[in-house]
Amino acid sequence: MNPVDKPGKTGSLMAVEVAMARLLEMAEASPIRERERLPLAQVQGRVLADDLVSTLDLPPWPNSAMDGYALRMADWTGEPLTVSQKIFAGKAPDPLKPGTCARIFTGAPVPAGADCVEMQENAEVLVDERVRFTETLSPGQNIRPKGQETTVGELILSAGTRLGPIEQGLAASLGCAELDVIRKVRVAVLSTGDELIEPGQTLGSGQIYNSNRVLLCSWLERMGCEVIDAGILPDDLATTRARLGELKDVDLILSTGGVSVGEADFLGIALREEGELTLWKLAIKPGKPLTFGHFRGVPVIGLPGNPASTLVTFALLARPYLLRRQGVKEVEPLKFQVQAGFSWLKAGNRREYLRGRLENGRAVIYKNQSSGVLRSAAWADGLVEVLEGRTLAEGDGVSFIPLSELLS
Repeated sequence: MNPVDKPGKTGSLMAVEVAMARLLEMAEASPIRERERLPLAQVQGRVLADDLVSTLDLPPWPNSAMDGYALRMADWTGEPLTVSQKIFAGKAPDPLKPGTCARIFTGAPVPAGADCVEMQENAEVLVDERVRFTETLSPGQNIRPKGQETTVGELILSAGTRLGPIEQGLAASLGCAELDVIRKVRVAVLSTGDELIEPGQTLGSGQIYNSNRVLLCSWLERMGCEVIDAGILPDDLATTRARLGELKDVDLILSTGGVSVGEADFLGIALREEGELTLWKLAIKPGKPLTFGHFRGVPVIGLPGNPASTLVTFALLARPYLLRRQGVKEVEPLKFQVQAGFSWLKAGNRREYLRGRLENGRAVIYKNQSSGVLRSAAWADGLVEVLEGRTLAEGDGVSFIPLSELLS
């Protein structure tokens, strides 16, 4: 362990960007390489293991973008044309007879010899069933060319893409019935502290219900992880060591609480004595005591115990780490500028993430920003980022991160 990283030394707090860069670097150093082949319907939320390259042109032939009439521009002199055939989607047309047009429907193949499709709204069917076109025509109009979307050999989705409904639909359009995906990341989730009990039990003196583990397990499952619920660790060093030692076959141990410098923080003590600490004390609020290290070679992320701190640090640091372990390239959430609908008068030395939401295009924040108030996040629809050393007046620009970006 590097002396500058030794817990107990005050030093300066690590900037959020530095912590993120180091976490991603360590994630890239231990990628999940194992894969599995799954039916297309089962890959929702999984990470693509190999590049998806098109094996066909899409569409495979020119087709009509409209219900209307296909014709050859050279045959049209302004006079009505006879309809020589009807072409429905899924049917192969005959070549277009010279001097005629073809009734055609959306998605149907354009017949050989036709170079224009006019929509039916601009066509007049005469008594003798010939068709007069009432607007100026141009070559290629309303025709989707062969290979408009994809061509053979074209890269469609890169390895490391997280697969959602759109990506599944795109793969289906190329005829893929199965895809190779990275196996699920195995994450053991545990909480620490004698004060914690499970929901449904009777609260005793000094006890609180454990919300963090429920939050994290649910979140991890939404991310497509394999979750091992490791329960609650009591405040006992021997038990802590033994329970950590049982978690050998996981990719990450994710804990909440117990990684500070207090004499009852036995998880932190176990990491210092039988592992290593790489990150310690970040310039983030809430969430300063986030820790990253290893216990007997297994990566450990220790999140703070306060619920809002757990939420913020998992969303902004642990989540990107887990995604990068699976090879995902774009791991940082969408962030955009909005006007502040509040004032922030005290500049801090840590980057703050306030639970807030958008009202009439402006970011407003929950009245109580305590790290122990999870209700603030239930009220919010995003995190408002306030940079170190900055104050805000109403109307100033501020960064907003939607929770929808973080919860997937």
